[in-house]
Amino acid sequence: MENNKLDRINELARKSRTPEGLTEAEKEEQTRLRKEYIALFRGNLESQLQNMVIVDPDGNQRKVTKKGS
Repeated sequence: MENNKLDRINELARKSRTPEGLTEAEKEEQTRLRKEYIALFRGNLESQLQNMVIVDPDGNQRKVTKKGS
């Protein structure tokens, strides 16, 4: 995610805590930016987990899998 989008998320968060709060358009923008950030975060985490290997005390290696897989 670009730094300007992260800066905007933080700016909107700070403004939401002020007495005037956010306008409806700003609330929608904040929601959209947060969803985009969370989707990128989850994608990056899933990518990291797919490349992770667990080694047990006996030296056996196994890939990390999703629950229920």
